[in-house]
Amino acid sequence: MNEHPSPGAPATSGTFRFDERLSVPLWWYLPAIGVAILLGAEIHMGYPGIRSWIGYAIFIPLFVIALFWLGRIRVRVTDTELQVGDARLPLRSIGRIEIVPKDRKQMALGPELDPAAFLMLRAWVAPVVRVEVTDPDDTTPYWVFSVRSPEALVAALQR
Repeated sequence: MNEHPSPGAPATSGTFRFDERLSVPLWWYLPAIGVAILLGAEIHMGYPGIRSWIGYAIFIPLFVIALFWLGRIRVRVTDTELQVGDARLPLRSIGRIEIVPKDRKQMALGPELDPAAFLMLRAWVAPVVRVEVTDPDDTTPYWVFSVRSPEALVAALQR
């Protein structure tokens, strides 16, 4: 039975067959910092003296931390389980693995999507993988999640 989301113990071997962080593209930081500076400038114009810098001191780190937090999710395959963020699925419970083609992505995430499916999608990561859950005790029919290297993930899961 999968336990998602659950706090995880590290892999027993300490190595991963597959390990990918779904980080935000680096270029996103520039517009985010620009918007933070604009918000800081709004506060700067309204307050004289030392208080004028409070907006910059709050917004710039806040926006950078928010982008870092959005990109914290990892997709990993150990010798015993698939990990997507905090969710874990034993490899013995994995059935059919499908890389969703670009032209079918909208259908797979729209009309064909089962409401009980586990989703972990990131807009900045285009490829999507669907992994069937074969555990009869698990009510989740399949997982759908973003991954940058779907072929490498499938190879790691099939090993």
